[in-house]
Amino acid sequence: MPNLVRPFRALRPRPERAADVIAPPYDVLSKDEARSLAAGRPASFLHISRPEIDLPPGTSPHSDAAYARGATNLAALVSSGALVRDAEPSYYVYRIEMQGRVQTGVAFVGSVAAYEANRIRRHELTRPDKENDRVRNIDSLNAQTGPVLLAYHANAALGALVREAASSRPLLSAPGPNETLHTVWRVAERERVAAFTAALDALDALYIADGHHRSAAALRVARARRDCARAGAGPAVMSAAARDAPGASYEFFLAVAFPHDEMRILDYNRVVRDLNGLTAEELIARVRESFEVEPSDRQVKPAHPETFGLFVAGRWYRLRIRPTLVPRDPVASLDVSLLQDRLLAPILGVGDPRSDARIDFVGGVRGLDELERRVASGRDAAAFALHPTRMEQLMAVADVNRLMPPKSTWFEPKLADGLLSHVLD
Repeated sequence: MPNLVRPFRALRPRPERAADVIAPPYDVLSKDEARSLAAGRPASFLHISRPEIDLPPGTSPHSDAAYARGATNLAALVSSGALVRDAEPSYYVYRIEMQGRVQTGVAFVGSVAAYEANRIRRHELTRPDKENDRVRNIDSLNAQTGPVLLAYHANAALGALVREAASSRPLLSAPGPNETLHTVWRVAERERVAAFTAALDALDALYIADGHHRSAAALRVARARRDCARAGAGPAVMSAAARDAPGASYEFFLAVAFPHDEMRILDYNRVVRDLNGLTAEELIARVRESFEVEPSDRQVKPAHPETFGLFVAGRWYRLRIRPTLVPRDPVASLDVSLLQDRLLAPILGVGDPRSDARIDFVGGVRGLDELERRVASGRDAAAFALHPTRMEQLMAVADVNRLMPPKSTWFEPKLADGLLSHVLD
């Protein structure tokens, strides 16, 4: 069985520069939002994760120029001393605080072989275009700069090690987006590193919560570099020793894992462009075939599974699916599946949510006001509020090697970019 994880030499900000460097994840911002957040902040990691903001307007983020600019910007942060690399392989305890909630995990590099063997388990399909982007990003930077968010079944032994490490003085701390605070402790002493390795490797599995494209891209990069190593070639930035060494750095990917009972999944809501030729009244009549429908004079934020909010024609409704229609299947019983299978597809004609342009998704962090705004503006005709998927459901699906529907989970808070990166030596 392949080792699950190992420590790594993080590329990270100097403590006094952490607040200058920290950035939101690359994929939660539009180009305009990224440009605005990076304005006047030359050390912001957005210049690496979204380098098109430093190029002429209209430049594609997937252009050769954009990937090259990201590599140039990363090298500049290193040469300026804003980013430094630790001398010894270490684990990093990573804490996020948001609105009184605290979750504390551990950063490491996860084994690509364990990912291939399904010991690091996935629950979503990936899109080739997004994978291609991450592959080019990793190859151009020769580093992984966006951590994969993982979960593990809460574990007493690992929890004790994390708490002990977090009781010391932190390595760095910085405020992040959405009123978060990100704090990192370094675990470098040989005995403590060995203890973390043993505790982590004793886990049955790790579960990808967010970062399916990043982990899939890491696998593709590893396979390509394995082929290069067998051929006696490889990227110019890699030494021959690095190409040929067992356990080469490209065989691992950057990740942060949290205990499942500390992680928070928000609702991932849906909006639909039109009513498929129905009036609002006809829609409600059709919905009553599978759901109990109750008009509401206020926003409907579902407090229980199998309950949904519907906003259409300026009014909210509470929907409860009839219990006899809930199957005993880990995927089909998910709220996102029930809504798709019993309402969006048969009534509104929404096909594959991955490709149907008539459906869009709104993360719960944006609130129900955003759903109302989208419908009131005329951009969409109906909005659906869902109860969040539970961590236990996610792990149950992954354990049986099944896949969840797209946009089933919105994790909040999110990991920041720039605090920890994994260089592919």
